[in-house]
Amino acid sequence: MTTEHKISARGEQILHSIVRAYIESGEPVASHQISRLRRHNLSPASIRGIMSELMTGGYLHQPHTSAGRVPTPKAFQIFVRGFQGKRAQTSEVGRIRGQLSDAATMEDRVERSSQMLTAMTNSVAITAAIPTARQTLDQVELIALGDRRVLMIVVTGDHMVRQRVVTLDENPAQDDLVSIRNYINVNFHGWVIASVEIELRRRLEQTSAAYDEILKRLTQLYAKGLLSIDLEPEVHMEGAANLLGFQFEVTRERLREIFRALEEKKKILQLLERFLEPQPAGEVGVQVGLGEEDPSLNELSLIGINIQLPSGLSARMAVLGPMRMDYERAVSAVLHVGRAFGSIPS
Repeated sequence: MTTEHKISARGEQILHSIVRAYIESGEPVASHQISRLRRHNLSPASIRGIMSELMTGGYLHQPHTSAGRVPTPKAFQIFVRGFQGKRAQTSEVGRIRGQLSDAATMEDRVERSSQMLTAMTNSVAITAAIPTARQTLDQVELIALGDRRVLMIVVTGDHMVRQRVVTLDENPAQDDLVSIRNYINVNFHGWVIASVEIELRRRLEQTSAAYDEILKRLTQLYAKGLLSIDLEPEVHMEGAANLLGFQFEVTRERLREIFRALEEKKKILQLLERFLEPQPAGEVGVQVGLGEEDPSLNELSLIGINIQLPSGLSARMAVLGPMRMDYERAVSAVLHVGRAFGSIPS
């Protein structure tokens, strides 16, 4: 259990000032620096007493005996908590929604969201669209490519597009493929994908195999994976080069380790799942220090949000930056882009 509730109102005010001073300078903060701030109106001795209590609570540490204090990840959590309760501005959400609405597909919307977050925060931005079993069918398209190959395109209700090229036993006529496409789109538009598969299998089993060539083709395409869509998440990361400009002290080798960790799609998804999944949908979550997931990411913080879409898709977006990042800007950007993303009709 944490002891955050034991901090007095005055102690939390002092802690906020210490964190702000540390973000600005990157140097340990001394009591006389805080006592100069008119809003506190306390002597250096009083400040030292409060700082001592904050050290006991695990919110500050002293790197050297004669040095000032440095905020711990626990202190940053308290600091960011003050921004999390802010409401999104309707006008800003509307502006961002207008830019995202131009995206033709979910993949485009995911990419554009990451680009916007990077531009707004100068940090690393990650957006992931994560399919669920509730995805619905919008339409399919079947295109003959020649040499017995067929391009199968499946568009789900959330505008995610998946495609696969399969090879049949013989060249299909495009007219036959159009008939199959029309049959599926007319009969199953808006159905949950899993239900389409079950019903289509039932209908095929009840129909004579010699019924006609159209059903033979449909049977072949179904056997090749028609509607067995890949439920892999769509992930986009933007702004990795901003790592080079972050003001945090890491060796070149550690920087290379950070780049390697962020290059792995699986690692990124694990980060989002571990630190954002417990967070209620629509609320901004913050994790200061990511070393629990990967030691190479210990100096980074994550600010993110979960979005649940009615189309059977969930989305997660986050900003990664150093502990000395501009948290207020990052929280605001994630909140506004996340709310805009979730408010666009599927």
